[in-house]
Amino acid sequence: MKVIFLKDMKGQGKKGEIKEVSEGYAQNFLLPRGVAKPATEGNVKSQEMQNLSEQKRKAQEKEEAIALGKKLEETTVNLKAKAGEGGRLFGAITSKQVAEALQKEHGIKIDKRKIEMQDPIRTLGVTQVPVKLHPDVKSTMKVHVVEE
Repeated sequence: MKVIFLKDMKGQGKKGEIKEVSEGYAQNFLLPRGVAKPATEGNVKSQEMQNLSEQKRKAQEKEEAIALGKKLEETTVNLKAKAGEGGRLFGAITSKQVAEALQKEHGIKIDKRKIEMQDPIRTLGVTQVPVKLHPDVKSTMKVHVVEE
């Protein structure tokens, strides 16, 4: 019996996949639990339409991420911090502070987890900070730290 998986099933198939399984397994396990549905002509067509809309949505997200990445490369975020001798900061600038300043200054909202800083910024000056906007799209922005 051919079925369309509605959820990922370990060892059987992934969501949206059409696969041949035994009649008893489908009737007694997959269908009652709502993990799969029979692969009738109508169900196959609706699954294809869902796959197309999903692909369009993913392409749209990627385009938006690329546009945002270009905007971020031209952006400089300014932050003030207390500093001591030699331009060393008292404390550090974290990704959370960078995200909040970006929101406040430029109105661009980015999750702090997408800002990929290996270590917090501990010196004055301009620092290049990588940002992962999408699994395929990375960008960098400048963070300018000045003395308070």
